[in-house]
Amino acid sequence: MRAMSIRHLLHAMRTSSSVRLGLFVLGSTLMIVSPLAGLLPGPGGIIVFAIGLGLALKNSAWAKRRYVAFKRRFPKPAGLAEWGMRRPSTKRRSARAKTSPVKTD
Repeated sequence: MRAMSIRHLLHAMRTSSSVRLGLFVLGSTLMIVSPLAGLLPGPGGIIVFAIGLGLALKNSAWAKRRYVAFKRRFPKPAGLAEWGMRRPSTKRRSARAKTSPVKTD
């Protein structure tokens, strides 16, 4: 198979509602199982949780809305979570904050 046809196949799979639901369920399962992985030596639980959160946010509009509500209510922990996931929006916001003038009241 050519590379272009594989790309189209992957895109078609990602737009399928059943595949997206399966990825969301996998992400949710990883987030639920992450405390068990945290019992093992090393930072495994954090990594498993971040992967699960990324899958859930990528494949569910409901999870995105809940995450935005969480970010508005608790900006500091949400900022750490975004930094940990290396989200592009976090990089843009931090770059914008560094270049904007500091307001003093």
